[in-house]
Amino acid sequence: MKTIHWLTLGSALALGACQQTSQPQVAAAAVTPVANQENSQRAIAERVEAHMLFLADDALAGRDTGSNGHLIASHYIASNFQQLGLKPAGTQGYLQPVPMKQSKLVQSSPKLSLTVDGKATDFAFPKQFMTGPSSHEGKVDVSAGLVFVGYGLVSKEFGIDDYAGLDVKGKVVVILPGRPEALPSEEAAHIASLKARTAAEKGAVGMITVNTPKDEKLRPFAQGAMFLHQPRIRWLHADGVAEGDYPQLKISASLDMKPAEALFAKAPMSLKDIYAQLEKKQAPKGFVLPGEVNFSRQSEHQQISSPNVAAVLEGSDPVLKNEYVVVTAHSDHIGVGVDMRSKDRINNGLMDNAAGVAIMLETARLFANAPVKPKRSILFVAVTGEEKGLLGADYFAHNPTRPADKLVANVNLDMPVLLYPFADIVAFGANHSSLGPVVAKAAGLYDVKLAADPMPDQAIFTRSDHYTLVKQGVPSVFLMTGFTSRDPKQKGGEVWGKFFAKHYHKPTDDVAGLTKDFGAIRYDYGALFADINYAIGTEIANAPARPTWNKESFFGKIFGKDYNTVK
Repeated sequence: MKTIHWLTLGSALALGACQQTSQPQVAAAAVTPVANQENSQRAIAERVEAHMLFLADDALAGRDTGSNGHLIASHYIASNFQQLGLKPAGTQGYLQPVPMKQSKLVQSSPKLSLTVDGKATDFAFPKQFMTGPSSHEGKVDVSAGLVFVGYGLVSKEFGIDDYAGLDVKGKVVVILPGRPEALPSEEAAHIASLKARTAAEKGAVGMITVNTPKDEKLRPFAQGAMFLHQPRIRWLHADGVAEGDYPQLKISASLDMKPAEALFAKAPMSLKDIYAQLEKKQAPKGFVLPGEVNFSRQSEHQQISSPNVAAVLEGSDPVLKNEYVVVTAHSDHIGVGVDMRSKDRINNGLMDNAAGVAIMLETARLFANAPVKPKRSILFVAVTGEEKGLLGADYFAHNPTRPADKLVANVNLDMPVLLYPFADIVAFGANHSSLGPVVAKAAGLYDVKLAADPMPDQAIFTRSDHYTLVKQGVPSVFLMTGFTSRDPKQKGGEVWGKFFAKHYHKPTDDVAGLTKDFGAIRYDYGALFADINYAIGTEIANAPARPTWNKESFFGKIFGKDYNTVK
């Protein structure tokens, strides 16, 4: 899962209330797929454990996108699909290779300077400004004027146009990070994700993001140095153009607060005045900045490939079998760390996301062993490159291996924290479509409640693989363990928060690190999660009508299709 801001979790963790029993509840006989030993809670738990131990083993070296370790994981997943009798649904058997371009910044190359009234000011890399590699050019050297555009947002739905009255053609836009606090978080996160595209469409040749006091508290500018040596990876279209890349944007950089004051020194408004507006929750208006910037950098490129893994269980209805319920989980993690001082540098990703893949595989087994097949088909996809920007999922969303208009729903599994006996689950996106009541009903069969989003300010709905299908109009939910525990001695929210603070994206997200800190890994609750996931998929697959977007959903309004939008 993409990074969550830990500093904002405090109030959410207070939701970790307790219930009485620590044993998973067994579903009614009518929902149990097969009343045999193979599908018993213990057997499922043992297989969940086996999957997780394999996928998070040191031998796979953290399953980094494009690595041999991730390829091994992919073949392991494909082998399990084949053993279950699921049909291949990739472009090469079970695999769907994703073509990618890997770009690296030549660390000695970045230069940024500002010239006003003939006087030049140089900014030091990476202390004062930071940049990453270009995905389309080797060498860049460009000079251009500057225009401040506030947050750089445009939204007809919310009546926002930060570019109104401003001509930015051939200019570099100077942008504040984030978005106005008055906007709802999920919708705002989507609009903010379009800043680069909007700047390119308006004719800008570059973007410089200026840090703010609020963002400095959440993400200190200096922390960016941790990622300077990481390559940028994007998936490639058939014509070789990288998705999400805008070649006309020659300049991309972030500037720390103090040196950024120079950009506004002779402007209509100082940077301190702009920060004062932000304190009053006002959205600053844009204006032309004096002078021009000169920017240069050099990048190196390499084409790589990393596969999604896809398999299908064909539905039983002669008509509805041509529609697909998509179940996803990302198989990659972040690989080997760069901190040479650490004895253990392998980021194994036991919870993120070996756990999600294990639950997906056991959900597939439950469907394969069910005495009655679902009416619609179930399409299982283990996607690559989530940690690099939802790459595999986005490639699949643009290049689905089944007809796009036949994908009726997506249920995504990302980082279920199996360290406490959860009594509720969270389905991010449940409030946007008819999938919310489906999840609540399925979880209720196992005495598990559907909880409200405990971190609404984080806009989690826009930050995992399902969101790529949302943008193609597919109603989706992202499932995660809730913050309520059945064990009076364990507060689920506190356990979840401790995991995130100490183990998320670290080498200690492995068996040794987690058992040392939490005492036990609850594979039995991984089995319960698989049962719930099976029940959700069954409900969607057997329903007379496909899921629909809720009438008031922002995402339904902008992405929904005629066949899944409530009028």
